[in-house]
Amino acid sequence: MFWIVSGEGIVHGLASVVKAKYHLVQNKTDYQIAINNHLSGWERFIVGASNQLHHSVWNGFSFYDLIFPLFIFIAGVSMPFSFKKHLEHQNLTGQKGKKEIYIGLIRRTILLILLGMVVNGDLHFASYADTRFASVLGRIALSLLFAAIIYLNTNFKSRLIWLVGILLGYWAMMTLIAVPGFGRGNLTPEGNLAAWFDRLFLPGKLHRTIYDPEGWLSTIPAVGSALLGVFTGELLNKKGISKNLKALWILLGGLTLVLLGSIWNTVFPINKNMWTSSFVLYAGGWSLILLALFYYVIDVLGFKRWSMPLVWLGCNSILIYMAAHGIIDFKSSAYFIFGGLLHFISSPYHDAFIWSGVAVIQFVLLWYLYKKKIFLKL
Repeated sequence: MFWIVSGEGIVHGLASVVKAKYHLVQNKTDYQIAINNHLSGWERFIVGASNQLHHSVWNGFSFYDLIFPLFIFIAGVSMPFSFKKHLEHQNLTGQKGKKEIYIGLIRRTILLILLGMVVNGDLHFASYADTRFASVLGRIALSLLFAAIIYLNTNFKSRLIWLVGILLGYWAMMTLIAVPGFGRGNLTPEGNLAAWFDRLFLPGKLHRTIYDPEGWLSTIPAVGSALLGVFTGELLNKKGISKNLKALWILLGGLTLVLLGSIWNTVFPINKNMWTSSFVLYAGGWSLILLALFYYVIDVLGFKRWSMPLVWLGCNSILIYMAAHGIIDFKSSAYFIFGGLLHFISSPYHDAFIWSGVAVIQFVLLWYLYKKKIFLKL
């Protein structure tokens, strides 16, 4: 969340200084020559980080492509904890307990879909054709809803069958079903089955005109991303296994999924826009690796205090996401508060400084909300 609300602005601002200094161009060959011949180690790191904070145009994978599936994965991790806590707190069992959970899930799904439309700017009440119903929050809501239904009604073996079935089934659909005018197995932006399905059945406006990266059909494999989180949450919630061993198993699981995703990539490309099955495994693998790292540092080694700003951020992640995506103009606020200091800062660094000011404002706000125990809960 930090990267998408302010962190990327800081990195891009620093990278723009480096690129201007060396007159770097975006042509890949010239760009790489310039990096190899001129940039220092720190400058290479900044430029490389900036490049990673962009989505892949089509096939491929960048750090920025990991953020969305990581949200879904982590929400899946929380399920074994939150549902167990809910049932114990309500002292409910059997179908009565599930009914209470289902009501909460449906309510959260509807709210997230509506909030996603708010982020899209749909409360401007434009025409139906200009209204985008699909959204990041909408995909999170739907994938978690179906993953929760699977989790609440199956055992471990059945959930594993569901995961494999979803990934293989989506692969089969995308490669074997013929798209009118394009044939079968066409995985181009316009010719793939998910894009055709969006054009035919997704109401309103498509985000990319010929397809929507959060469309209906490509939400199906996102359920698999959530289920990977569920399996991880079950491991973390399991008694009788040491934290060290849990961290090791999570790390090994992550490495295995990265390998499997890379192998699958040879026949079904890693692609966030289509949310391909190989993308689910590859992104899920990196999600596990990152979780293993943070779990080991924070829970096993006990180094916790440094992570408190991330806790403030995580406790109001939906709130800050919505605020940063249209509700509050944090950049204008940063200019208003810190603009006077720009006279003392070299002009190439102005953008990086202002985005640092955005981060300060956001974290002060999040700290205050955390201190007052004010949380946006769905």
